[in-house]
Amino acid sequence: MDLPPNPFKAALREGRRQIGIWCSIPGAGVAEAVASCGFDWMLIDTEHTVTDLPTVQAMMQAAAPYPTHVIVRPGWNDAVEIKRLLDAGAQSLLIPYVQSAGEAAQAVAAVRYPPQGIRGVAGLTRANRFGLVKDYATRANAEICLLVQVETAASLTQIEAIAGVDGVDGIFIGPADLAASMGHPGDPGHPRVKAAVLDAIARIRAAGKPAGILSLDKGLLDDAFAAGTTFTAVDIDMSILVRTARAMAADWKSRA
Repeated sequence: MDLPPNPFKAALREGRRQIGIWCSIPGAGVAEAVASCGFDWMLIDTEHTVTDLPTVQAMMQAAAPYPTHVIVRPGWNDAVEIKRLLDAGAQSLLIPYVQSAGEAAQAVAAVRYPPQGIRGVAGLTRANRFGLVKDYATRANAEICLLVQVETAASLTQIEAIAGVDGVDGIFIGPADLAASMGHPGDPGHPRVKAAVLDAIARIRAAGKPAGILSLDKGLLDDAFAAGTTFTAVDIDMSILVRTARAMAADWKSRA
């Protein structure tokens, strides 16, 4: 069996824009339903959800028959957690709260096998199809996509340094945490925050890296896309659920 290619990484390398959705609801059924919707990618979030590792694996398995690429966000830039997600079969990771080139380098080391990194070697995992992928340990690095998240005012000053770290495949801007760090918690659409986001996108692109974002603020999302984000998450499954359900409840109760 051959090493599965990473179409998302290839798309970023070629500059093809990828539209995605955030998955915060744990469960294989939900993941399969989202995977069928036609997005280029979907992100399984374990940072701000109760989704655990066995559930992540089940969600990846449920999404596997569909062309939507699965990205996983670990809870932290933790080598043990990253290793376990990779062994479970994740090929693309978004690492939260990367503040410096040094922290980016730590993430790179965590996803790479020695001698380039520190990822532990296991012979029978879902990642290597339980030993069927020939030379997996020497080839896996080529198909792993590492995205790092810049989400504070301090980290924005480090964009060029982070982009210069070999092994960083893309830089993602987190407007919510950025807004909080800039003194505007809960207001990612604030003009100061918006200006910082758009400036960051320009600098990421100037540094030769794809820029990514997630926002539920349509104005900010539209402007970020126009500024050139390459991987753009346009909504969250839980937001779609509650937004639609609340609108439906309000509509029907208004008729009662």
